[in-house]
Amino acid sequence: MVESIRKDLFSICGERGVLFDEPLSGHTSFRIGGPADAFVMPRDEEQLEKVIDYCDRNEIPRFLLGNGTNILAADEGYRGTVIQIFKNMAGFEQNGTEIYARAGILLSALSAVCAEQALTGFEFASGIPGTLGGAVTMNAGAYGGEIKDVITGARVFEPGRGIRDLKPEELMLGYRTSVIKHTDMIVLGAGIRLEHGDPEKISAKLAELKEARTSKQPLEYPSAGSTFKRPEGYFAGKLIMDAELAGYTVGGAQVSEKHCGFVINRGGATAADVNALIAHVVKTVEDRFGVTLEREIRSLG
Repeated sequence: MVESIRKDLFSICGERGVLFDEPLSGHTSFRIGGPADAFVMPRDEEQLEKVIDYCDRNEIPRFLLGNGTNILAADEGYRGTVIQIFKNMAGFEQNGTEIYARAGILLSALSAVCAEQALTGFEFASGIPGTLGGAVTMNAGAYGGEIKDVITGARVFEPGRGIRDLKPEELMLGYRTSVIKHTDMIVLGAGIRLEHGDPEKISAKLAELKEARTSKQPLEYPSAGSTFKRPEGYFAGKLIMDAELAGYTVGGAQVSEKHCGFVINRGGATAADVNALIAHVVKTVEDRFGVTLEREIRSLG
């Protein structure tokens, strides 16, 4: 059976497009995670559809992955197929102030493209460490901007319904959520509409945001970005700091002393370490302040 799956996936994506028993630690920004049974990297939409159809017909669990920046992969790995939409599906097209980009493009790369073309409105995304597909799914945002502010629509694939285009209102974008997150839809690409801007002002804004990130975020350590969603009326990082949890450590996982909203991998952290640390933080903050923190990072496996 295993050999049959191997041959079938090779026939769809080629031998270079499929890895077996692939450590997920090499594909997540946390640098944590055991092996996935199969790790597939489709080159285009056709291969993606075929892989998903194959997994579903054969009842093989599947997980869609971008570049793994908000993922905590299990120490045991993943018993199924991880399908990565990243470098192979990262092109873009520009038409005036509008850009259509494929789901695998990094937000930092797309932001650089916008800056080169003197287009303003996407600067907020320059430091978000993820792909456009993940950003649309989560309605990613930072420094006062969100994907919903610039998106003109998204191209999605839904098993059983095929490929279709969704308007902004159909995406139901909210705080770190969308209709994509709660269905089996997969983002293939999205359109964004920006405005012509002053190149010097755009460059200055990008530099300002970069300085804010490097001075306030623990970018020198592996992490999955902000660990918790922002509780209504509060800031997760401040609650954690006020609970005197800065530097709190479980194994190799630690609440960052630089920014308490981040859990970092100080070295050798396991998913079990991170989960235990998060559970302690959630309980402590709830006991101290009556506020329940909700995870922003996703679990794989």
